[in-house]
Amino acid sequence: MLKRLFILSLLPFCVLSGGTSFAFETKGQDCSKCHTLTRDEASDLIKTMSPNIKILEVRFSPSKALWEVFSESGGRKMILYVDVTKKYLISGSMYSLKERKNLTQESLSALNRIDVSQIPLKDALVMGDPKARLRVIVFTDPD
Repeated sequence: MLKRLFILSLLPFCVLSGGTSFAFETKGQDCSKCHTLTRDEASDLIKTMSPNIKILEVRFSPSKALWEVFSESGGRKMILYVDVTKKYLISGSMYSLKERKNLTQESLSALNRIDVSQIPLKDALVMGDPKARLRVIVFTDPD
């Protein structure tokens, strides 16, 4: 009888405590749905570490738990990472273990990509067929 009473008294506790396991159902979801980081916020966070840094763009990284912060300092472009709690700053490369590639390098290449159509060719020295399908543009400094 005492054993049965003990089990019955534990039953409401088990039922009520089970509901808390669903309280954090969004855990593991896409953090970009709940968290935001503006360029101004990123600038304020990062300038505490490096006051001469300029924030170019902020977007979620492939890991979805970090923001990729595209920045520039001293004419050099770089990528920094800020976690969703806005407490940690990470400098370095992020690798995809599954794809075995450097995700930071890919983002950095896209950041530094030059739009060739914007290069003025008015005073260019043309070597070969000026109407060729492919062009090679070489910059030199004669001085």
